[in-house]
Amino acid sequence: GTLKGNIYFVGHGDPKWIPEELARLTKKLREMGIQRIDGNLIFDRSAYSPQVMDELTIDGEALRAYNVPPDPLLYAFRTLSFQINPNKHGDALNITYTPKLARFTIQNDIVMSSEPCDGGKRDIRLEITPDPSSTPGSGTKNKTANQWLATFTGEIPQSCRGISYNVVKFDPDTFLTLGFTAAWEEAGGSWTKPPRGQSGSVPVFARPLLNFEGLSLLDASNDINKFSNNVMARQVFLTLALEKVGKPADIASGEKVMQAWLAQRGLSFPELVIENGSGLSRNETISARNLNNLLIAAQNLPIAEVFTSTLPLAGSEGTVRNRLITQLRKFLHLKKKPEARIKTGTLNNVRTISGYVFSKSGRIYAVTSFINDPKANRGQEIHDQLLMWLLEDGPDPKEAR
Repeated sequence: GTLKGNIYFVGHGDPKWIPEELARLTKKLREMGIQRIDGNLIFDRSAYSPQVMDELTIDGEALRAYNVPPDPLLYAFRTLSFQINPNKHGDALNITYTPKLARFTIQNDIVMSSEPCDGGKRDIRLEITPDPSSTPGSGTKNKTANQWLATFTGEIPQSCRGISYNVVKFDPDTFLTLGFTAAWEEAGGSWTKPPRGQSGSVPVFARPLLNFEGLSLLDASNDINKFSNNVMARQVFLTLALEKVGKPADIASGEKVMQAWLAQRGLSFPELVIENGSGLSRNETISARNLNNLLIAAQNLPIAEVFTSTLPLAGSEGTVRNRLITQLRKFLHLKKKPEARIKTGTLNNVRTISGYVFSKSGRIYAVTSFINDPKANRGQEIHDQLLMWLLEDGPDPKEAR
């Protein structure tokens, strides 16, 4: 029942390796008859070039979830998600989190106030440090130095509910080590000694235990487009390079695959610049006209309907779930409701939309608009007016393209 030796994880860039999938993996290990592990955890990330995994940001906010870089073994987006709520009596706060980590403790020093609930999250501070009670020589039995303490301080109005706090605090090796350790123990497994986790390569004598396949391209596209998930977009882009060119995948190889695909369809975008494969860039460029040409070309592909379905539906899904809700009511009497399926993009001084409008007359319009301006925060209002104009068949049909 004891596996003697290290466990090696070989990643290939699953864009959404979530706790539920890790739980299934550990369950399969248990079903193989493994009860105890006598070794450490080694993470093989050779599928990606080291450069694409660099912690580079455009805004210096390395601890924000949207800035997580690609990782062939990206677990739970490397993000801790905390939920803060009053208890049922309303006299104290409960803090829960996901994904579950081993040897991870929360200390709640948040004070409740009688102020109105208005941006309470701004007053929360979080510090994650090695737990001082677990350091060697502290007299704590059977504990190791890889125990962690998350300390919340600050003030939250008593009337606040459902406060979310997402943060990236651990390096990839530590996060995956604590996550796998928790999942293994949850599955009923144990250790000869608490494992250490580090990056490394699989030795030639290693014996494969199991393979795990991630989500489909369609499911990944749904998440990327509906929720503007940057790191998932980057992982899918690198998969182009990994599958068509081979490892280590990098941006240049992914771009070659993409440019070949465009050329096969007679599409030439000379102004196109790819920096990382997502919209989280100040250097990536494409013209609004050519992005619209891509949307028009997509409507002639066999997967046109499937692709369109991945774009968020205004008024009900993803990043546009709160857009056009009131305006769309004017079409409630129509048997076939017009709709806008629009991918959004937002940076400081930038507001963009791109997608399709299915008008009240049944026409399909491809629409793309980029606003790059210090006053771009007004862009949502402008774009909503543009979309409503198209829903009403704004252009003269003789002029519409």
